[in-house]
Amino acid sequence: MDKVIHRADTRGYADHGWLRTFHTFSFAGYYDPHRIHFGALRVLNDDTVAGGKGFGTHPHDNMEIVSIPLSGTLMHRDSMGHAETLSVGEIQVMSAGMGITHSEYNADPAVPVQFLQIWIMTDRRNHTPRYETVRLDPPEKNRLRLIVAPEGFGDSGHTGWLHQTTWFYTADIEAGREVEYVLNGRGNGVYLFVLEGRVEVGDATLGRRDGMGIWNTERFAVRAADEAQVLLIEVPMSCRLRACRRTALVSTRNVRAKVAVVKAVIC
Repeated sequence: MDKVIHRADTRGYADHGWLRTFHTFSFAGYYDPHRIHFGALRVLNDDTVAGGKGFGTHPHDNMEIVSIPLSGTLMHRDSMGHAETLSVGEIQVMSAGMGITHSEYNADPAVPVQFLQIWIMTDRRNHTPRYETVRLDPPEKNRLRLIVAPEGFGDSGHTGWLHQTTWFYTADIEAGREVEYVLNGRGNGVYLFVLEGRVEVGDATLGRRDGMGIWNTERFAVRAADEAQVLLIEVPMSCRLRACRRTALVSTRNVRAKVAVVKAVIC
C-alpha cells in the first residue's frame, strides 16, 4: 500500500472576512506543485461562509462538483433554473459539462454555513449540464454509507452520481471499532479525509481535517482511536496525458472564475 499524508495545518488558507477557506489541493492563492490533485480528485475545499454572504453567479465547465454541508444551510441557484436550499443530511451534485453558471449563498442571515466543496475531473468533455440535490440515508454506526457513485450504481434516491468512476462514502466510527474499505475499481486510489475525531490506517494516525491518499492496494481498514467521522473518495489514479492537460486547463479556468467572484464580494 502506498500513501501520502496531508496534515490539516499544511493546507492552504485564506480569510476574506465573509469567507474562511482551507484548500487541501492547490487553489486560488495557494499553490504547491506536489499538491495539484490526487488522481481525478482536483479540489477539496473546507469553506465557512458568514451569514447572508456567498459566492455570486460564476461559470464552470467540464468539472464534476459535489457540495456537502457540515452545518448551516446553503442556497443554490443556477442557469438551469434550479433554486434549492441544502442542509445537513443532503448533498448537491453538479455536472458542469459544456457550461453552467451558478451561485451559492448562506441561506441564514445570522448563522455561518460550513461545507465541503469537491471537484472531480470528468470522464470526458462537454456532457450536458445537470444538477441534483440528494437526501442521504441516515448513517449507521461502524458502517460505510455510499453517497456518490458512477451512473447506474447505488440507490438513485439516496445516492448522487457523477460522470466518472468515483465513489464517495462516509463513516461514523465508534472508538475502538473499525471499518474495512474494499476498492471498487482496479487502479483506483482512495482519499481519506477526517471530518472529526482521530483514526488509524496502518501505521499512520490521522486527526481532525487530516487527509491521506491511499493507492496500490485492494483494501484497507480504518480504525477509530476516538469517536470519528470520515469521508472516503475513491477515484481513478491515471489518465491519458492529453486528457490530463485539458483537465488542468479547465480546472484553472474554473478556479479563476471563482476567485474573481470572491474578489468582487470583498470589494
